[in-house]
Amino acid sequence: MSPGETRLDKVCEIIMGQAPPGDAYNHDGEGWPLIAGAGDFGELYPHAKKHTKAARKVSREGDIVLSIRASIGDHILADGEYCLGRGVAALRPRRELNARYLWQWLEWIRADLAGKARGATFKQVSRDDIGELRISLPPLETQRRIAAILDGAEALRAKRRQALRRIDTLAESVFIDLFGDPDHHQAKGGRAVPLGDVAEIVSGITKGRQLNGQTTRSVPYLAVANVQDRTLNLNFVKMIEATEDEIKRYELKVDDLLLTEGGDPDKLGRGTLWKQEITECIHQNHIFRVRLQSSEVQALYVNCLIASRYGKAYFLKSAKQTTGIATINTTQLRNFPLAVPPLSLQREFEAQLQAFIRS
Repeated sequence: MSPGETRLDKVCEIIMGQAPPGDAYNHDGEGWPLIAGAGDFGELYPHAKKHTKAARKVSREGDIVLSIRASIGDHILADGEYCLGRGVAALRPRRELNARYLWQWLEWIRADLAGKARGATFKQVSRDDIGELRISLPPLETQRRIAAILDGAEALRAKRRQALRRIDTLAESVFIDLFGDPDHHQAKGGRAVPLGDVAEIVSGITKGRQLNGQTTRSVPYLAVANVQDRTLNLNFVKMIEATEDEIKRYELKVDDLLLTEGGDPDKLGRGTLWKQEITECIHQNHIFRVRLQSSEVQALYVNCLIASRYGKAYFLKSAKQTTGIATINTTQLRNFPLAVPPLSLQREFEAQLQAFIRS
């Protein structure tokens, strides 16, 4: 353990959730509102769908409620007492730990926590997994300053997300106007071809592979957490050792479409375009890189079609699904039926969106 670090459970009470008796649930607002898992998380505070009259574990106002299964690491602030279900834990910082500092640290530690998950049906982390995480603990005043800086950055990111949502709404409107409803994507002409006929589709580098003494160097790489729905989260980009051949094979180029292989069913088809945000960056094997090789299709159009209701419906139908998890493979992605409308319409679509972004 590095100087200044301590185990989380030394400075924070961890209350693991426990499902109440099945006959105690109700939709009448009686008892404690239930937080069963990340599905009950709102934008800032919980949005409980049902109540229980027999809570076994209860949060307090100000507790940070952490998702410990499915979307491991998601967290929300409790604005009152909630029944904590099996899929969450409440974190209650002690006097030496600032709550906002803990909030921001949880965002930074998310991938490490998710990496501890175990389980055949549901991947989940335990109290020990959470408690043994090591947190740097500077003086309280320093914690407050760090948290204030990061809170300010988060406020800017929230404004950016709001702007992106407006762009997404506009994109869907312009898309339907130019190409027709995505559910009837050939309504305005064009032909449909398998995506694999017009694009090179590959998955990326595998962590933990055997290098057998080959010479490597450290380069940035994108993991699943970095690739969001039509945007990138580059707050935390990790490094990986790779050979020169691997770097050449997996290096990203402008307008490569990055798609995640799955996770939660609603994340199928999640992806965005790469605009050389980082010099010499490669990608993980759980991310597909779609590199268009035809002048008949534009990258932005393909990204929006795949992210549309039509695209998501295709992936949901094609994906391999287990309990709460859905994944697609390279073959299914190559077979994606891509409508190819006139190039002039695709360019008009991009021009209208760019004009909105600049305004």
